[in-house]
Amino acid sequence: MIWCRVEVEGRERFGLIEDDQVVGVEGSPFGDHERTDERWRVDEVTMLPPTEPRTFFCVGMNYASHIEHARSRGNTSARLPDKPEVGYRASNALIGHGSEIVLPSDLTGLIEAEPELVAVIGRQVRRASPDEARDAIFGWTIGNDVSAREWQYADRTFWRAKNSDTFKPMGPWIVTDVDPARFVTTLRVNDEEVTSFTTGEMIFDAVDYIVAITRYITMYPGDVLWLGADGSGALADGDDIEIEISGIGSLCNTVVAEEAQAS
Repeated sequence: MIWCRVEVEGRERFGLIEDDQVVGVEGSPFGDHERTDERWRVDEVTMLPPTEPRTFFCVGMNYASHIEHARSRGNTSARLPDKPEVGYRASNALIGHGSEIVLPSDLTGLIEAEPELVAVIGRQVRRASPDEARDAIFGWTIGNDVSAREWQYADRTFWRAKNSDTFKPMGPWIVTDVDPARFVTTLRVNDEEVTSFTTGEMIFDAVDYIVAITRYITMYPGDVLWLGADGSGALADGDDIEIEISGIGSLCNTVVAEEAQAS
């Protein structure tokens, strides 16, 4: 199934993607729900982030070649992890497919997109075994980890470099009952391919992380786990960004400067 979350006719709601239509659903994919007779073309609705996570988990440095690239650029702290470790992002940064990535007016230096596979949690889970962790994954979506590198290196935390409003596009929908291990992730900027890699070639996979997280932290339906990138691409005002993961779809957003939006 392909679940989406949309704004249509002034209302936010979940739906199912069938061909080029959104089928209206009352309720939530994470609980009781019922199909309705309502139908809209995909181009008639506004795509929202497909879930509103209670907790937004994220992973960094989860591909060996990405770590090597970071070290080649002078990041001496980049190293192969010996265990699954996670961080967090702010849900205020989430936007949906088709929304604008807004660059703050005082932002300078390199801004990059990082294409990521995202696991969506479908049930409450604590102290999960590997099998329980696997069963807790409701489905998969796509994330764009927009990163302001000067802020990332200047600040003691990633509070604005990773979490500024609009810096975390996610979507366009959640695909269930697929195995992304052999999918291919591709980043395009203005229709030009910037990086492409096998999605499943991670150091630790989603199950590893869910087991590690839930030893201490309860995960809830609708939570998301971003699983890192193997490559990145520079962004600038006016750029069109596409992240495609085969078997899931494409997440597309345009970059605008804050002044341009205000005008």
